[in-house]
Amino acid sequence: MPRPGETVTGGTLLVSRGGKGANQAVAARRLGAEVRLLACVGDDSSGREIRAALEHEGIGVAGVSTTDRAATGTALIVVDAEGQNAIAVAPGANWELTVEMAERRAEDLAWADIVLCQLETPLPTVAWALGEARRRGRVTLLNPAPMRDEAPTLIPLADYLTPNEIETERLSSIAVRDAESAAAAARMLRSRGAGTVIVTLGARGALACAADGLVRAPALPVAVVDTTAAGDAFNAGLAVALGEARALADALRFASAAAALACTRRGAQPSLPRRDEVLTLLGA
Repeated sequence: MPRPGETVTGGTLLVSRGGKGANQAVAARRLGAEVRLLACVGDDSSGREIRAALEHEGIGVAGVSTTDRAATGTALIVVDAEGQNAIAVAPGANWELTVEMAERRAEDLAWADIVLCQLETPLPTVAWALGEARRRGRVTLLNPAPMRDEAPTLIPLADYLTPNEIETERLSSIAVRDAESAAAAARMLRSRGAGTVIVTLGARGALACAADGLVRAPALPVAVVDTTAAGDAFNAGLAVALGEARALADALRFASAAAALACTRRGAQPSLPRRDEVLTLLGA
């Protein structure tokens, strides 16, 4: 990875579709769910390509708005030889997704079993979506990434909260160094209103803190090529499994398998696995 002021050469370029919300939507669809996406793209070639690709995946795109106020969101992802990544994002149209746009698609929240949100869109819009889903009796899942200073205000709206280690530390002010500290931080976040807190720990798997205790899920061993979108695959897998009314331990295994497979391929959406691949990895 380049340090400040340093230029590193020798890499190769891959351009692919991504974005946390779109990644999670595509992953959930490939894992077997019916999916509708609320999002905003720019009135440009990238936005049109994204909409067409989502529709080709079988995702409902009536809630994907278009704006001429900003370009379609774009991320630059640098991946090292071990598959770890560093990401810089130009949010563009993502930040133009208003509460009013979401309100026009309230029927989609009524239709859904699980409402999954992340933080690449404005927090007032995310808060409205989670609150409206709660009002309609739907299960809410919040992936607090990328972390924002205002994110703690959303914790009470999450039936399931899925921070990684760094996000867990920022939300709880507890340093996460091992399973014990992760559990302590998760308990803290539950005390602040989250239903179940699932801390994703990368190669160490995931730890869930629920009302009836802790559940551990080890990571599945794979040859890591690129960790981009692994978190999105995990969240999508969790949402799909919860929508199928699986027990928490089984849902975590399903999500972990989806995340592991995403690490074995380059790119964001090109790396997202299909349901049969996940079931094969799990030996089902």
